[in-house]
Amino acid sequence: MVEQYSDGDFEALLEKYDYNFKRGDIVKGMVCAYESDGAIVDIGSKSTAFVPAYELSADKKAKVEDVLELGKEYEFLITQDSDENGKFTLSYKKVHMAHTWEELEKVKEADETISVSVAQIVKGGVVVDISGVQGFIPQGQLCARETICNPGDKIDVKILSLDKSQNNLILSNKKVFETNMAETRKSVFEQIEVGQIVKGEVVRITDFGAFVNVGGVDCLLPLSQISWKWVEHPTDLLKVGEEINVEIIDVDYDKQRISLSLKNTEPDPWIKAEEELKEGDVKEGVITRIKPFGAFVEVLPGVEALLPQSALIEYQNANKCILNAGDKVNTKIIKFNPKDKRISLGLSTEEKTEVPAE
Repeated sequence: MVEQYSDGDFEALLEKYDYNFKRGDIVKGMVCAYESDGAIVDIGSKSTAFVPAYELSADKKAKVEDVLELGKEYEFLITQDSDENGKFTLSYKKVHMAHTWEELEKVKEADETISVSVAQIVKGGVVVDISGVQGFIPQGQLCARETICNPGDKIDVKILSLDKSQNNLILSNKKVFETNMAETRKSVFEQIEVGQIVKGEVVRITDFGAFVNVGGVDCLLPLSQISWKWVEHPTDLLKVGEEINVEIIDVDYDKQRISLSLKNTEPDPWIKAEEELKEGDVKEGVITRIKPFGAFVEVLPGVEALLPQSALIEYQNANKCILNAGDKVNTKIIKFNPKDKRISLGLSTEEKTEVPAE
């Protein structure tokens, strides 16, 4: 038997499901149907509600079915009171963005890192999208490797400032790098010790040496530690991007600095020199460089000795020549101190090598 309702009972039933919705309320509703310009939603009132396409997503190109799933319940904001047909106008986008702002506030409070998508490149920085909320990364807050990016690229950022009322969100990619770098440096300094041989990549070359990245930390390879042989400039033996094995020769924990040696990974030529050379020996060598106080002469590969200025001038006068780097000369070992890696030279009493004047 079908239960009969009087008009009064029916009105009472309708009143029971009339939640007195009004503009500004957050309501839950189930997606009932799609239309060309939006979606129909059942929010439990006397009539269904409508979500216009422009209130679906911050992405204007987003399709209704890609944002709202048929038969699924979501939260909506009532943006317009019911019309003459009792239909409310809803916004899914505004609720979604409100939740995003809440999440962003939590992220800022916890100083967490988040990944954002580049929306566009503008003068002075980069505009990014975070679930419909736009943020800005000033040029000065971008790491060097992120200064050239394209729409759609992902960048890790931290929040510098946030003002929901002004729809203002300022982000920093540089802060993430600095935080990661601090953690990397801490880890590296906890593990390294003097004497270790490690692999590194040459990342920068200067007149006084090269910087080698070891485990994420840039370490200094001084010019004097590149080779046992005389090196005029680091570019004579090194190039950026090259991987090399180096020895850690000094760690300054207070200043967070690490010094390296490349030549220490090779046999010490002075060990061979101590075995083969002695005072009084006459050796033919090659001039590597000339200074106001004399000339440096390579008497064995990687072993340099000093020919004083007075002896250099005497040699040139006797041979009627001007010596230059690369010339060969016969000299005599006057003093040999292998411990301090020093050799002093004098003129050989034997027949001198003629060197043509240039």
